[in-house]
Amino acid sequence: MLREIVLDTETTGLDHRKGDRIIEIGCIELLNRIPTNNTFHQYIHPEDRDVHPDAQAVHGISMDMLRDKPKFNQIAPDFIKFIGDSPLVIHNAAFDIGFLNAELQRLRQPAIAMDRVVDTLALARRKHPGAAASLDALCKRYFIDNTKRTLHGALLDSWLLAEVYVELLGERQATLGLAQNGTQRRGDATAVSAAPLIRQRPLTPRLTDADIAAHLAFVATLGPEALWIKFERPSGSESASGQA
Repeated sequence: MLREIVLDTETTGLDHRKGDRIIEIGCIELLNRIPTNNTFHQYIHPEDRDVHPDAQAVHGISMDMLRDKPKFNQIAPDFIKFIGDSPLVIHNAAFDIGFLNAELQRLRQPAIAMDRVVDTLALARRKHPGAAASLDALCKRYFIDNTKRTLHGALLDSWLLAEVYVELLGERQATLGLAQNGTQRRGDATAVSAAPLIRQRPLTPRLTDADIAAHLAFVATLGPEALWIKFERPSGSESASGQA
């Protein structure tokens, strides 16, 4: 079974090399491209770094909101355990991986290798060259409801990205409609899976009695041990080999 993790972060600013820190992580587990209820979400205190006003305008997270939140070293074990060795699906992956690896380096933990990352920004640019490839633009392209996204948020953006990812792969939302009790969360909305249609009348058989007799006669030429004999014995009649 294919397990993937859709991941997003929010940060104090744009450059981890200048001391900016992660202040929110949101992750969603996918199994065979279907979101599960298994998620990881955590706000994080940035220690000695303030949230830049420009960044706060994007995600709405202030220092007051982070005062009682754990530091990265406190949440790192649970985060590392959650992602395991699964592929990571990230939009503009270099940004998030740069921040994550900067945090992991402070803890002397192994870095996350880029070869385990699927960058949906790169996927979008290859599939739609020259077109806008932001998360909002992709939601619009694929008719994914993102009206709740008035501000960026790591977990909400991960839900939206999970849908975008399946669209970019050409698998539509058929998989995303499968869930417990026939529903699946999509962003902050709920999708209801459709019940399969049942044919009211069976299709008319295309094989004639002569076709069936000819096939059984051919199978009889294959010998008494032929595998077909186990499946071709008509109900209430002798087998093609002539044995009861």
